[in-house]
Amino acid sequence: MILTLLIAFFSLIILMIIHEFGHFIIAKKFGVKVEEFGIGYPPRIFGKRFGETLYSVNLIPFGAFVRIYGEERDIDDYKSFSNLAIWKRISIVLGGVIAFWLASAVIFSAAFLVGADLPIGDQDVAGITDARLKITSIALDSPAETSGLRPGDTIISVKNQLSEIKVDKIIDFQNFIQNNKGSEIILTLNRDGHNIDFTLTPRLSYPSDQGSLGIRLERIANIIKKYPLYQAPLQGIIYTGKITLEAVRGIYSFFTGIFQGQGLPKGAELAGPLGITVYLARAVDYGLGFFLYFIGSVSVLVALFNLFPIPALDGGKLLFLIIEKIKKRPIPQKIEQRITIIFFILLIMMSIFVTIRFDIPRVVDFWKAGL
Repeated sequence: MILTLLIAFFSLIILMIIHEFGHFIIAKKFGVKVEEFGIGYPPRIFGKRFGETLYSVNLIPFGAFVRIYGEERDIDDYKSFSNLAIWKRISIVLGGVIAFWLASAVIFSAAFLVGADLPIGDQDVAGITDARLKITSIALDSPAETSGLRPGDTIISVKNQLSEIKVDKIIDFQNFIQNNKGSEIILTLNRDGHNIDFTLTPRLSYPSDQGSLGIRLERIANIIKKYPLYQAPLQGIIYTGKITLEAVRGIYSFFTGIFQGQGLPKGAELAGPLGITVYLARAVDYGLGFFLYFIGSVSVLVALFNLFPIPALDGGKLLFLIIEKIKKRPIPQKIEQRITIIFFILLIMMSIFVTIRFDIPRVVDFWKAGL
């Protein structure tokens, strides 16, 4: 469990490094001096200067940063960000967001190389013919654990003394178990390509966070097909566009529901960096393909979030530059900095709220499930 959390955590860090590298490489392309490229946030552990840039590793491991000469104050120097043409400054600001999309395309391309089974819920999906139920976790001291079931097993069928049914929907399986509490049943599972029968008895009473058997299920199907190396990159690019459009629709529904007083859309959940790390850690258990799919989707979502016209995000910087272009003069630097600081504090407060209210319970549940 600790290993999966570390894999998830460092995957997010790598995404943040790629984001900052997008700013970095375009700034270098335009001849702007980059004072520091840092992994993590200060205090600094160590650093090494190459040319005019200090490359550092820092103590707080929650991202990366790039310090661009002249970004925070006007400097009359040909190597200063503030001295660039406005379209070049916009390009540097957008570099980090574009890096997220490029990373997504590469990640999805890798996913199409290996293929991926994705959760699809119980609804009928056109063209899906291989839906199946996969055990994702097993509770301690439950009938499932005692009988030898394992995470990753796929349920083929379930039977009692009178009948046997093949199941590919969670609700059908749950109804069968509900009707057979206290009675012996036989589960036929597929494990590593082999079908195995397990005998167990659903409990009549059980903890509130568990079911009669003590398992968690996910209905999955092979959504991301496996492609050869010469086709996977194109599929990755196309899929990046598809996920982007779906994410834009989701964001629109989210804000529409909020402004209309309907609350969060069905299935939507708030998550901060800690919560995303937990989701990524869970994705590891679904296999490499699903993990790549999930982190590729996260990259797209973070790219879109960074485009929000909120000071302290790339979209906020972009907004200030657009205003400068329209007004033919920049917003006074002190005003821009004050606005940015205010929104930065608000974002930190919101992040703390989401972490306490939603993310910490997710971590606790994840930890309990892995014990």
